Amino acid sequence: MEESIRKADILIEAIPYIQAFRGKVIVAKYGGSAIDNPAAMRRILQDLIFLTEVGIRSVLVHGGGPEINRKLSQTGKKSAFVDGLRVTDSATIRVVDQALGEINRRLVKQVEALGGHAEGMTPKQKVIAATPHPRAEELGFVGSPAWVHTGLIRRVFTRHAIPIICPIGVGHGQLYNVNADDVASEVASALKAEKLVLLTNVRGILQQPQDAESLISTVSVKDAKTLMDRRVIQEGMIPKVKACIAALRRGVKKTHIIDAAIPHAMLLEIFTKQGIGTEIVH
Repeated sequence: MEESIRKADILIEAIPYIQAFRGKVIVAKYGGSAIDNPAAMRRILQDLIFLTEVGIRSVLVHGGGPEINRKLSQTGKKSAFVDGLRVTDSATIRVVDQALGEINRRLVKQVEALGGHAEGMTPKQKVIAATPHPRAEELGFVGSPAWVHTGLIRRVFTRHAIPIICPIGVGHGQLYNVNADDVASEVASALKAEKLVLLTNVRGILQQPQDAESLISTVSVKDAKTLMDRRVIQEGMIPKVKACIAALRRGVKKTHIIDAAIPHAMLLEIFTKQGIGTEIVH
């Protein structure tokens, strides 16, 4: 009985947060190496289903770098990167489209298997409009998100489903490989989301890169820029922090970077006072 009472207490603790966020939009991005963790993926999808069931409009933007690497390797093509962005020629963009399309369909099926409802949003729907990246000459068909067709996403909300968005943009009939963090930031901004949550494979922003106990739980935009200048924030964390800052500047209330491997990471970050990762705020 004590365990049951403890569970009831947890639900009671969540009531103010559910009341505050009901009807609001929360955008989550999940990808990279984290997407290869089936147990974590299942828990994240369960979290999104829970949020949807209590009246919070949940959106998932997914990546798929490891799967793209595997498919390129199968074709005998090597993956090349410039400052973390994949060099994408005409053959590569076809592989990217195929790999991300398969992941998208798989995620929709997993949500349905868990008792929720989801709809995949792929380049066919033209949800994400993109323009060539400023460094397109060396990167090829890599794009920057230009605008989001929010009407299509809101239509999915009316069907009580989770939009699962593939990070491929379309511009003048051309597909563009777009960084999933940037897509999530653009989607959150366009929907005026309450929160943008980037799920990754580290606890959040750390004062000491190898010390999980040095987690910075809350940081302002100004201090985040200072930490980047001092190289406390570096490598793969930089585009995530920049995506969060861009979202905040365009109206998103709060942004979070959390470890997807922590069981039910999203619920813990959203429905508890202390949270489990780093929140970046104005």
